[in-house]
Amino acid sequence: MNKIQFSIDCKYFFVILAVLFSSYAQAQQTYVIDNKNNFWDKVQFGGGLGLGIGSGYTDISVMPSAIYNVNEIVSVGVGLQFGYLNSKDYYESYVYGGSLIALVNPIPEVQLSAELEQVRVNTDYKSTPYMTSYSDNFWNTALYLGAGYRTGNVTIGARYDVLYDPDKSLYGSGFMPFVRVYF
Repeated sequence: MNKIQFSIDCKYFFVILAVLFSSYAQAQQTYVIDNKNNFWDKVQFGGGLGLGIGSGYTDISVMPSAIYNVNEIVSVGVGLQFGYLNSKDYYESYVYGGSLIALVNPIPEVQLSAELEQVRVNTDYKSTPYMTSYSDNFWNTALYLGAGYRTGNVTIGARYDVLYDPDKSLYGSGFMPFVRVYF
């Protein structure tokens, strides 16, 4: 192979590379221009509803939330919580507040979660032959770490409040099963 043929081959090689890379760069530029990521396309709404009714006991809760899907693996969001509890002839309680939510899906079927919850608890205890009526109003902070099985828009799992204190917590246990739905 002589020098002339080598320089012609090199010219063709560089021309082909230049065309390939310019097409690649154009494709990347077009992608960025055409990819108008709408914030609301990545938002999902959902939450939970709770209802517990027993002999003289009522527990109703509504917990709407919204998450933003950062990518296929990570989502972040906020939630609200409203609750009403009543134990006949003993107490009546209102719970309201909010939470910050982080969800991680290392594989599509597994969802790991962290949720920081801050709620206000207003409880009125009724008079009984053994005690006088009084009110107990306080803030309850919980940090839940959880894991669940995810299929479609539904996740079923369990979470644990790592800040749980049996003497101060709103709930009777730090462990809590959940069903999470987002649309």
